Amino acid sequence: MPRRSSTSPSIPVVASIDIGTTSTRVILFDQSGGELAKHQIEYSTSASEAPQESQNTDQFRRRSSLARHGQPIFSAKGVAILIGDDIEIENNAASVGPTLRFPRPGWVECMPVHILANAVQCLVACLITLQKLNQNPDLKVKYRVKCIGIANMRETTLVWSKKTGRPLCNGITWTDTRTAEIVQHLERMTDEETKRSMKEKTGLPLSTYFSAAKLRWLLDNDDDIREEYERGQDLMFGTVDTWLIYHLTKEKSFVTDVTNASRTSFMNLETRDYDDELLEFWGIDPSKILMPKIVSSSEFYGSFAAPNLSHLGFHNKITDQAYEILRTIYNVPISGCLGDQSASLVGQLALKPGSAKCTYGTGCFLLYNTGKRKLISENGTLTTLGFWFPSLDGDDGDPHYALEGSIAVAGSIIQWLRDNLKLIENAQDIGPLASQVDNSGGVLFIPAFSGLYAPYWDRGATGTIFGMTQYTSSSHIARAALEGVCFQVRAILKAMAEDAGGSKDFLEEASTDQSKLLSTLAVDGGMSKADEILRIQADILGPCVTVKRAAVAECTALGAAIAAGLGLKDKNDRIWKSFDEVTEAIKGNDSADNQFKATLPDSERRKNWKRWERGVDRAKGWLDEE
Repeated sequence: MPRRSSTSPSIPVVASIDIGTTSTRVILFDQSGGELAKHQIEYSTSASEAPQESQNTDQFRRRSSLARHGQPIFSAKGVAILIGDDIEIENNAASVGPTLRFPRPGWVECMPVHILANAVQCLVACLITLQKLNQNPDLKVKYRVKCIGIANMRETTLVWSKKTGRPLCNGITWTDTRTAEIVQHLERMTDEETKRSMKEKTGLPLSTYFSAAKLRWLLDNDDDIREEYERGQDLMFGTVDTWLIYHLTKEKSFVTDVTNASRTSFMNLETRDYDDELLEFWGIDPSKILMPKIVSSSEFYGSFAAPNLSHLGFHNKITDQAYEILRTIYNVPISGCLGDQSASLVGQLALKPGSAKCTYGTGCFLLYNTGKRKLISENGTLTTLGFWFPSLDGDDGDPHYALEGSIAVAGSIIQWLRDNLKLIENAQDIGPLASQVDNSGGVLFIPAFSGLYAPYWDRGATGTIFGMTQYTSSSHIARAALEGVCFQVRAILKAMAEDAGGSKDFLEEASTDQSKLLSTLAVDGGMSKADEILRIQADILGPCVTVKRAAVAECTALGAAIAAGLGLKDKNDRIWKSFDEVTEAIKGNDSADNQFKATLPDSERRKNWKRWERGVDRAKGWLDEE
């Protein structure tokens, strides 16, 4: 296959492949973070998790019906989506089935080859758009894809054959809970000292969330995989990033970046490599299963080559024209890779220690950049690798760690108010409804529908509403529900600051030194589109922290693009050469309209926070009480 000439002048473009839980998208970014082309495929199941696979056909029909009537569907981030030229609903139902499957209660599976095929299809669509742009006679210098980055849902576990390249089972996604018995058994059988040692190494608790328990389940329950494991040499393990890079590089590169590896429970945060004691704890023999090499988030992984999808068992026709289009990026380096939450941290430009981001999706994910310090939380958050860009100079080139906290219910509370209580007709109506009142009228809403996550970690807590009177209106309940999400964000930031060596509550400190712990919270996701919600969040955090909406909406994909642009082998070829260049170039819609500061009097804010803490104490353990 011929190499493309790179001698003629061109405008550099970065292709970003973003694999989410419920969709795949590819975006082509220019140097300023502007989107030149975008294509997205929403999987042919509901974005919300269904308990049984039997519902899949109905969900697909319902979503198709919504699309025909021009009504929105909702992504995992709670963003309303309308079907158009750059977005489609996957149509595999008649041939090879949907990408996302729910075969049993608590089981959530993905089809690895479908994910790869969707990425290829989105890439082709974007390249067609780029060709059209380059046909503009007024464009003197043409656009050219210079590198490729990947962002992906983390923890999702895949196993495939080295000999055939085909998956040996469906992927087990990060949300799958079939490993609960394994985890509960290990919880009971493991002494506290071992648990502490493991958390010190991995930054993670024992949980169904991470990859190790999922791989252990496959080895215990899948006969074909167990037989291959015992034979050795053919079994390959990886997360979604590994699967994509392996099949999209002509070298068949078998790697995973540190941000994804840090979510497996196999990697030692200090050495950034597999740990023998951790592998032994999970009963994994690395001589019987191939484990991907752990590499940085920004370096040359391999050169792009289109995969032969039919050889992998994908029966939908990939046209010769599509493969011809893909040849235009043959040999383009894949040079950036980040787990989705880390990609969002980078795309939000939270690049320096002390910066933080919050993604308001169905739930909430907060990451707090701790720089070179690996802090093991004593306050209910997780420790993870934020990113590692070794091509950069000084401290910027060192691995950056992060504290991570999650909230189970965020955007889904809006869907609940819409679908269950019928308080609003459309999700975007929540802000105006909540803004009809200046406060919640004494109502406190603890949205603990799935228990309380970080920093409380109480499985027995339930959703609870306090303080209703005859004065209470739908506006008060709507506002209290939004406040319930924002109070949890404050609780996580408070816990993170304590782990970082701050005061007991840095948000209540007026001194400059304390406010340096976190001066700006960068936010993205569906709920962040509503000014009213961000005003509530700013008032709850107080004057020490400015809430800043993302300058670029697609910050997860942008983060992968930044990693790729910084990771090219030749320094002179890099799209950006430093964090300063990145932040200078990618300003986006960085206006005052996107920044929110507290206006609520401190006395009122403190009183509301004390009421929240009292409400949490009362909601805890509700399911545990007789």
